[in-house]
Amino acid sequence: MVSSRPALQGTQTTGTREASFVYSISSAGVVHSITRACSKGELNQCGCDPNKIGNSADRKGPFEWGGCSDNVRWGSYFSRMFIDAREKKIKDSRALMNLHNNRAGRRAVKRFMKLECKCHGVSGACTVRTCWLAMQQFKRVGEYLKMKYNGATQVMINQEGSGLIVANRNYKRPTRKDLVYLEESPDYCFTDSGMGSFGTAGRTCNKTSMGTDGCDIMCCGRGYDTKTVMLVEKCECKFHWCCHVKCKECRRWVDIHTCKGPNPVMSRPAQRRSWRRYK
Repeated sequence: MVSSRPALQGTQTTGTREASFVYSISSAGVVHSITRACSKGELNQCGCDPNKIGNSADRKGPFEWGGCSDNVRWGSYFSRMFIDAREKKIKDSRALMNLHNNRAGRRAVKRFMKLECKCHGVSGACTVRTCWLAMQQFKRVGEYLKMKYNGATQVMINQEGSGLIVANRNYKRPTRKDLVYLEESPDYCFTDSGMGSFGTAGRTCNKTSMGTDGCDIMCCGRGYDTKTVMLVEKCECKFHWCCHVKCKECRRWVDIHTCKGPNPVMSRPAQRRSWRRYK
């Protein structure tokens, strides 16, 4: 993964909000994968969390550590040594940004550790509880980092060149859990090969959605085209002994909506001003 990062293209090679998400979720992914491998005994260097032994307690009362607690501390250590190595050699604003977002990704995995327990006793009575710490599905980490992406803070390097400060003094200082970025994102409504943006012209959109997949937002106010096509799909499938599944082919007409391209008569700045008024 380290060797692939210098080759990242488009917005990932600049200090945009999108780059902050890519680096944080990549770091989190390494932590999650390595920690899971440790718990499964797939790595010689680590295993279950060795610190989770003896007795402890929570709001439900005392319990004994047992089972296999996910060793997220070792996974974070590996991620820090592996992912952060290149950034620590550079010492510029982009490296500081990447290090901050890498750390935020690792913290996101730790945030979703959950105590899981099993009861022991006669007739199901919870006389003794055995508990362990387990990571949650990575989907939850991704959703959390997506939320942090939406609220990311723009920063710049300080005069000493040793750290990051907020670019706008009216904004609060980001915590270690927040994502940070250096540059504003490009306009993804238009094709820009230099930034790796393909634009949204021709993209399929959802006419009824009010989200980012909806035609209003996806098409950047340029409108959309609609065409009716015949959709062929499998239906009324039945299992036949032994052993195959036989399906019928069902056909139905559906409307497909695709975003219109930019108006060649208008200049790009004019299109952007029009889209800002539309939003």
